[in-house]
Amino acid sequence: MDKQPASSWSIHTRPEIIAKYEIFERVGSGAYADVYRARRLSDNLIVALKEIFDYQSAFREIDALTILSGSPNVVVMHEYFWHEDENAVLVLEFLRSDLAAVIRDAKRKKKNKKMGEEEEGGVGFSVGEIKRWMIQILNGVDACHRNLIVHRDLKPGNMLISDDGVLKLADFGQARILMEPDIVASDDNKLEDKDGETSIEPPEVIPDYENSPRQGSDGKELEAMSKDEYFRQVEELKAKQVVRDDTDKDSNVHDGDNSCLATCTVSEMDDDLGGNSFSYDADEALDEREGLMTSCVGTRWFRPPELLYGSTMYGLEVDLWSLGCVFAELLSLDPLFPGISDIDQISRVTNVLGNLNEEVWRGCVDLPDYKSISFAKVESPLGIEGCLPNHSGDVISLLKKLICYDPASRATAVEMLNDKYFSEEPLPVPVSELYVPPTMSGPDEDSPRKWNDYREMDSDSDFDDFGPMNVKPTSSGFTIEFT
Repeated sequence: MDKQPASSWSIHTRPEIIAKYEIFERVGSGAYADVYRARRLSDNLIVALKEIFDYQSAFREIDALTILSGSPNVVVMHEYFWHEDENAVLVLEFLRSDLAAVIRDAKRKKKNKKMGEEEEGGVGFSVGEIKRWMIQILNGVDACHRNLIVHRDLKPGNMLISDDGVLKLADFGQARILMEPDIVASDDNKLEDKDGETSIEPPEVIPDYENSPRQGSDGKELEAMSKDEYFRQVEELKAKQVVRDDTDKDSNVHDGDNSCLATCTVSEMDDDLGGNSFSYDADEALDEREGLMTSCVGTRWFRPPELLYGSTMYGLEVDLWSLGCVFAELLSLDPLFPGISDIDQISRVTNVLGNLNEEVWRGCVDLPDYKSISFAKVESPLGIEGCLPNHSGDVISLLKKLICYDPASRATAVEMLNDKYFSEEPLPVPVSELYVPPTMSGPDEDSPRKWNDYREMDSDSDFDDFGPMNVKPTSSGFTIEFT
């Protein structure tokens, strides 16, 4: 289904907005939102006005950014405008660049430079620069996870950067908020603004790991949550089936381009390179009222195996896999798993990590699509070290804590921050020493094909590039084995 009828012109005619802001050029456009640069008339502050066409995405982003208000590594929402029968417009801090642009710029410099002896840490970034970028990303993710917010679309393009080098997580339109039942807001704890708009009163925000004292509502210092405790809480939330979001039933957008393996279809091709972010599935409303979540979410290159295999029972750990993919891209300047379809994505992961089985992830056979698709045994998987041959064993070991099949084995953001990698020489550089390109990322000219430009493919099937395969009918459908 195409994007909702274009209404971006309406932002220029809404009295409550133009009375406070001078709107300049459009600086970004996506399937569900347009972004404009603007000036706040009261103090001349340059801001970003984000007009969101989808009710569900708007609700999620407003809710998440309200809860995360004050987190230094999360984009600031100054205010928002939202009335019935109109698109939501969020007023955000204006950040002119993103991590994708930083990586692209480093890659271009690498290409233009005469290749000499390469230093560990990757050509284009020093080790200290990589550490500082990662610390900022981890602080942002830690803030999300401490407030039980799963972002579900972490990637370099959603990590905005200020002129002075501060990185901030953005684009929370796919975020979900996991919450205990007694914390879910009722009619008695809604906040009403001066325009009569309502928003859910957030739970107490837990400060960021590095940037502020860790204290709870009682003033006592908070201790770092252990991995066992972290996953125990996640499992309790799943068991109680309390995904905080009652907007799915009212969503006015259906993503018609979904080709997730959960449906095992071969006619609906994900035909863009890495840029296909799923924000809503038609079945998600029913699933999430039952405590489930859609597997068709996130951007394919950064989507973890459990989602690729159709899981609807997952938690914060999906962000940890995405974190690992971002870390690997900072190290190599190339995506770790640049799949051109969902099945190609699984194949690339399998070629690196080996086959998915009970030995590496107990319980994986229960994934919805595990028994539907299988690959020939990978005798000699490449391994993370094979993807990053110029990096030390310590860096590879750290990356393996994120890029692993079993979600319960992935290191949490706070565990990563406490790793000796970030405190040993060479130390992270000051934020002020980070290079920030003047503009945001665009199509990657170094890619074989540009992002969102896969319409020229001869076939709309995920399966044509994989050679011989066996299709076997079963009582519930069919299975496919690639040989």
